[in-house]
This record gives sequence, C-alpha cells and structure tokens, in this order.
Amino acid sequence: MWVSNLTRDEAAARSALVTTHRYDVSLDIRQAADPAVDGYTSRTFIAFSASPGSETFLDFIHGGVHSVFLNGKELDLATAVDGHRIRLGGLAADNEVIVTGTALYSRSGEGMHRFFDPADGKCYLYTQYEPADARRVFADFEQPDLKAEFTFHVTAPSDWQVASNGAETGRAPLATDPAASTWDFAPTKRMSTYITSVLAGPYFRAEDHWSTVLDDGTRLEVPLGLYCRASLAPSFDTEELFALTKAGLDFFNGLFDYPYPWGKYDQAFVPEYNLGAMENPGLVTFTEKYVFTSRATDAQYEARANTLMHEMAHMWFGDLVTMRWWDDLWLKESFADFMGTLGVDRATDWTSAWVNFANKRKAWAYLQDQLPTTHPIVADIPDLEAAKQNFDGITYAKGASVLKQLVAYVGFDAFIDGSRRYFRDHAFGNTSLHDLLTALEAASGRELAGWSRQWLQTSGISTLTAEIAEGPDGSMDSVLLHQESVDPVTGRQEHRPHRIKLGLYDFDGGAGGTLLRTDSIELDVDGPLTVAASLAGRPRPALLLVNDEDLSYAKVRLDPVSEATVREALDRITDPMARALCWTALWDSARDAVTPAALYVAAVERFAPAETGVGVLLNVLGNAATAVQRYVPAVLREPVRQGFLAAAAVQLRSSVPGSDQQLAWARTLAGLSRHDSSQLALIRGLLSGAEAIEGLTLDADLRWSLWQALAANGDASQAELDTELARDNTASGREGHALASAARPDPEVKAAAWKAAVESNELSNEILSATIAGFMTAPAGMLDPYIEPYFECLEEVWGERSIEIAGRIVRGLFPGAQDLPAGTEAADHPVLLRTDTWLAENPDAPRALRRIILEQRDHLLRSLRAQARG
Repeated sequence: MWVSNLTRDEAAARSALVTTHRYDVSLDIRQAADPAVDGYTSRTFIAFSASPGSETFLDFIHGGVHSVFLNGKELDLATAVDGHRIRLGGLAADNEVIVTGTALYSRSGEGMHRFFDPADGKCYLYTQYEPADARRVFADFEQPDLKAEFTFHVTAPSDWQVASNGAETGRAPLATDPAASTWDFAPTKRMSTYITSVLAGPYFRAEDHWSTVLDDGTRLEVPLGLYCRASLAPSFDTEELFALTKAGLDFFNGLFDYPYPWGKYDQAFVPEYNLGAMENPGLVTFTEKYVFTSRATDAQYEARANTLMHEMAHMWFGDLVTMRWWDDLWLKESFADFMGTLGVDRATDWTSAWVNFANKRKAWAYLQDQLPTTHPIVADIPDLEAAKQNFDGITYAKGASVLKQLVAYVGFDAFIDGSRRYFRDHAFGNTSLHDLLTALEAASGRELAGWSRQWLQTSGISTLTAEIAEGPDGSMDSVLLHQESVDPVTGRQEHRPHRIKLGLYDFDGGAGGTLLRTDSIELDVDGPLTVAASLAGRPRPALLLVNDEDLSYAKVRLDPVSEATVREALDRITDPMARALCWTALWDSARDAVTPAALYVAAVERFAPAETGVGVLLNVLGNAATAVQRYVPAVLREPVRQGFLAAAAVQLRSSVPGSDQQLAWARTLAGLSRHDSSQLALIRGLLSGAEAIEGLTLDADLRWSLWQALAANGDASQAELDTELARDNTASGREGHALASAARPDPEVKAAAWKAAVESNELSNEILSATIAGFMTAPAGMLDPYIEPYFECLEEVWGERSIEIAGRIVRGLFPGAQDLPAGTEAADHPVLLRTDTWLAENPDAPRALRRIILEQRDHLLRSLRAQARG
C-alpha cells in the first residue's frame, strides 16, 4: 500500500517511541543536467533512540529503494519497503539505519525541483519541503517534532554552485569523474526535516557579511549570500537586498535578545517556486518573481521587503522554536506575518506597512474567515493533507491581526519579553499553544486563557455597525455599536471583545474641504450591543469610522450618513489608514451583496485616480476588476466594464508619466481587456508602436499582458504569440506565452489546453497554472462542455497527482465564472447544484479535496448573490 499521508495520531505514536539524533545525507546529482535522467542516488544515515523491541517506520517517496541496513543488518526489501514507508522492527535502545535509493527530480515544486532555463538551457535545482516533502529527497522521520542535526554531502558538476543549511566545509573533485566534485557541509543545529535545504546549479552568487557585538562583548559574524539564475543576474539588485538583510538582522537580533543561531544567512531566488518564500535556516529560498526583470512598483518592492523580514523572523519563530504538530502552525506563521510587517515599519524607510497590511493582508483573512471551511487559528490538523491546505489567510493574516490586538492588550514590551522567554525556554525544541501562553502570561501578568479561547480557538469574523440616533439639533442622542459574529462552520454567535477606536471626521472649512479626524475615542466592545456613552450629545460627524486606526480584527459597516460621506468624498480623507479602511468597508459591502457591486466600481472610477498609496491603488483596481467580472449582473456588465476600461485608458494617459500609478492603470486595462474588445485598438497600437504614451515602458511583463488581451479576444494569431516568445524566451516569457496561447477563443485551443492540464503530466507547476488561467479565459458558454468532465475527473486527478499539482488543477478549473439567469435564485444555479451533487455523492473523498470544492462553491454562491443584488 502506497501511503503518502501521515496522520497526527501516527506521528504522535512515532514520537513517543523515537528520539532522533543526527542525519548524514549524501545526494549524487551529477547527471541532473540530462533531462532523460529522472532521478539521483540518495543515501541517508540516521542515528536515533527507540524503545527496545519496538517497531516504527521511515518516510521515503522514491523511485526505488536499493538497500536498507538497520544496526548493521541488511533488511529484506520485500518486507521492509511498504510503498512510501520503510518498516523498521526489533529496534534497540540506540539505532543506526542506512537507506540508499533513487529519489526523483520534480517539476511540481515539491522535493528536488529541476528547472531548465529557456534563456540558456542551463539546469537549476533547489529543494522545497514544507510541510512534508523532505521524504521526496531522502529517507526520514517526516514530522516537525523529531528534530535532529543534519549533515549534507552533495556530488554535482564542479562548475556549479552548491549550498545547504550549513556552511561549506570542504569540496573535492572525484577521482573517477574529474568533471564532478563533492561538497561537504557543516552539521546543523537541531532542526526539523521540513526546513533542511539544498541548492545546486550554475547560480549567480553575491557575497557580503553582517556582524554585531553581543552582550558578553564577543562579536557575532554572519556571512551573507545571495543567489539567482545566471540569466537574471543583470536584474539582481544585490546591494538593496543586502541592505535590507542587514537592517533586518540588526532589528530582530536586538528585538529578540537572542543571537541569530544558524551561522550563515544565504538567500536564494529560485524558479517555479510554489510559495513566496521558505524559512530554511541558513538558506532561505524565495520566488524569483522578486527579481524584477520588468518595471516594478514601490508596493512590489515593499512586499518583497515584507517577505524578507517575514522569513527572517522565522529564524526564531518556527526554526529555533517549532510547533510540535501542524495544529499549531500559527505559532510560526502568524508571528512571522506580524513581525514581517513590524520589521518593514521599524527597520526600513517605508511608512505604509500597516496600511498595506490592513488593506491587503487582512482582506485575505476576511475572505477566508467567511468560507464554510474556515477554522480557528489553532486548527484541527488530522493529517499532512490537511496541513497543506492550512497555509491560508487564517493561519497567516488573521493570526497576525489577532497578535496585533494582543500586543495592544498586554503591551508591546510585555509581548516582546514573553517572546524572549519563549525562545530561551524552548530553544531548538518543539512547543504548543500552552507553552507560548505560559511565557506571555509570565511576562505580562495577565491571564490569557480566556483571550485564547475567544480569539484563537473560534472561527468567523465579527461585523461591527454603528447605529446613531440624532436629536432635533443634529447632535447624537445615542450611538450603539452592534456586533454580529456567526461562526460559518457551527452557526453559533461568537461575540468577542474588541478594543477599538471610533474616529470622528469632519470637513475642514465646509463641505468642499478635506476630511480630517477631529477626535478619536477608545472603546471596549463586548457582546452583541455596546453603548458609546461618551458620544451622546456631541455633534454628529460627517464620518464616524468604526475601528479607526485598524486596532481590531473585524468587518465594518458604515452607517448611512458615513457611507454617503465616503461615496461623495473618499478622496478627501487625508489619513492613509482611514482612507484604506473606508475602501475596505465599501468592498466588503459589495462582496456581501449589501450594496450593488456597480457602486463599488463607480467609487473606484471616481476616487482611485487620487489614491496616493500605490499598494492600496493596486488592490482597489484588482477588486474593481473582480466586481465587474463576478459580481455585476450580466445585463449590466458590458456597460460597466466598458465605462471602467474607458476610465482606465484616460488615467493611463493622464497619470504622471513613468509613475507607479500609470503602471497600475496600464496593468488594469490589459487584464480586464481579456474580457472586452473596447480598448483593443489602443492595445494593438501600443504593441505595434503606433500608439505611444509618455512615460509608459512596454517591458516584457506588460507586453505579455497586452498580448493576452488580444489573444483572448481572438485578435492575436498563434504565429504572433510565437514571435513574441522568440523575443522573450525566458521563464516568465514562456508562462506569458502559455497563458496567451490557451486564452484564444477557439474550441480546438480549449480542448488542447484541457488535455495538457488534465490528461497529461508534462507541464511544470507554473506552466500548468498559466495554461489553466488561459483556458479559463473564455467567452460565455464556451467552457460549458467541460463542466461535467471537471467533476468526473476530480478523484482521479487527486489520486494520481501530487497534492500541489492536484490542488492547482482542482482549484483552477472549477467552473466558477457563471452568470445568474434571469428569474433564477442563486442557490438554484445548475453549477451550484452539480457541485452539491458531487459533494453528496463523495462524502468520503479526501478531506483536502472536499475543502477545495466547498470553497469554490462558496465563491460561486457569493458571486451569484451579488449579481442578484443588482
């Protein structure tokens, strides 16, 4: 039986028997550059203790096991190898096991990913394991609480760069193969399997160093390295990245009062990466999309800095101290998300970190927390498949939001002191929620069990609404704050305590002036109804902003007068955070079908041109595009969309030449024009050079976006797309070409794209996603023939593909772009009913697969309800 999943109970039973001490792993990747070679030799030595006479198993997803030696005795492979598990019986108190086998190269971004650079043909390798893919590279005990020291040896072409978690200690050419060498790396400190790492290939490398004086007077020296593909080196801004790295190390070493514990600090930017980044100690990996080969906005640079700080915070939260099992994934991800924003805010020159957190990261959490699959921050993770699905908006952004509230509750100094205790008490160990709360309670003197139950162990989001009763003189007779908080899973009301601010905003110099905060009061909201007694008798402000300054985690409904003010004067709110919160309130109202989605699009047309925060601007433009395509009723969509695209074209020409705002409008026009032909003449003119707009540079990324718009409207031939690819034969160029090619509105094109995505296993992870995105870009009705095949293929896809690839297919091909027929209730839409039938007929389908289907169903239902709103 080929068991790839691992349950929490199995992991707990294994850790009760086994204590791991050290690994010695040798990988022979000399032939990686030959695409005909599927795998490589992996040899693993593990020293571990166990209960005498007990039995256990190793994890190894392999292409063949050659030998297994346990305490010097060779085991019979026919009985020892059980699919992806290697059975070990008759254990001694102290044991040594050696497993030699063939591990397989990956194209899915899981395990040892192999990539051939189309620009120069060179081969690049890197590993990515979280939550449990180290077992694709070497035999191991694949669970976070079985930590050990790791020593790696890698045999590779001599002209390659090779790196791992530990520092290089030696390199020697092979006597039998002078073109290859073996790299030896220093043993690591105790760490979990999922954060070990190997990098190999002809990478470009830059070096620097950082140092600091510790409390005992000694100097901590940390070598720094940066890697990227050789073809990207001209765009690799190493000076800026090193400066950010040093600023982060300065900040976190001082903040945590625990010296950086992992020796060196390398950062590698790698191709076809499934994540933003991964916190491997000593060798952090990032998506190479952070190497900007085309023009990037300041918001993109800030987002990269946030990711860099997030991963650096993990060196303490997650790596030094690690959750015992994936139930407590939040112990690292929520903290890193909070600390990443804090690091950008305090250690860099950006001043918009918390505004962008409120406008984008929390929006992710709000969306996730309204799904029927939402979960508490401290989640129930019964197995590894469930763990894979929980790297979501709850674990990251909601957790970070709640930590921000906790900091306000216990005080920043107490929070940091508690974190320092946590590191000292549990260094190189594993923890659970109880261990963190113990440290924070000791530091703050506050009891946190109640706070934990209300915020960490319940699901759903509160909605806060102000009800204002006015007196005859226009003053406020009373202000009542209503809290609605229904758990989407249980249906129960979960009223939580909120410490918030109420911001009072009025026009400066009359109705034509700017909107300024005239006062702000702090208030504790608890239960379904709270009276803001201190506001009684005061003049009614033009805008009463609930949760001003974004102190709490809650959606906000504007009262009627405040909403009218915002819809007339959003651009006159001078405070960036207040303005971002008002944008969010308008968006939530549209998503929840409280107000027509077309009103949100109108607000974006009217006020986005004045939005100075480019991060906020990019977000609201993206929201407007979603509103047009999913939430505006079909009967209104074309005029709303064409009006919005016309406004985008105006802004493209009138924005400051070369500004981030101009680029944001250009991207919006290109993206939404995949579904509309009204601006194709402008797009064709830009690509041909017949149309020139001052300051707008048509770099590779923007050119592909424009070609995709033409292709989706049937206005670009395959030959034209192939010519563009010849001009930009890069990794990103191939992704752009794949999307544009599959977007052409031709039934034969769609059939070929479906076959490539669903019936073939030839596409790499990123080309697969690009092909799916192009396939799903289609005129109304063209994809109807694929609705039934989609549901019919689900279990086969899930059973035969890796969870990463299966997730991309299942999520990406769900037929969610549907219109509500006139006279039809949202709940009666045929695709919704077909989804319900599949769920009813497949109650025992893998939990992770059902979760994706349930979430896509909810997104569809939300869009249909919004369309029904008008």
